[in-house]
Amino acid sequence: MVKRGGRKETQLPYGATHSRRTDSTLVKALARAFRWKRILESGEFATIAELAAREGIAPSYMTRVLRLTLLAPDIVEAILDGRQGPGMTLARVLEPFPVEWEEQKQVFRLWSFTAGSFEKGLC
Repeated sequence: MVKRGGRKETQLPYGATHSRRTDSTLVKALARAFRWKRILESGEFATIAELAAREGIAPSYMTRVLRLTLLAPDIVEAILDGRQGPGMTLARVLEPFPVEWEEQKQVFRLWSFTAGSFEKGLC
């Protein structure tokens, strides 16, 4: 058993196939990130601090979530399709990651592998 986003999940043994299941916590974070980006780009709010105040969250958290809009498109697609691997949690994705898409793919593949289930479908 491992904890993921405040809930417990069973971790499969190394080499076992992982059924595709979207991580709702990651999907919601991606949706928020792209919604916040769209709001900021529209000019409705001048700063992240203003938008964060309206949303009732800390500006530092909003900044970390907004970084998700910099993920490579195929990584976003893998998350939405449930192919991200059990090692890719919201906490890990909110950690600093490379801006270059090819470097991101290497980092996220490593996270999938270290969790005991290397997802070939990722990226």
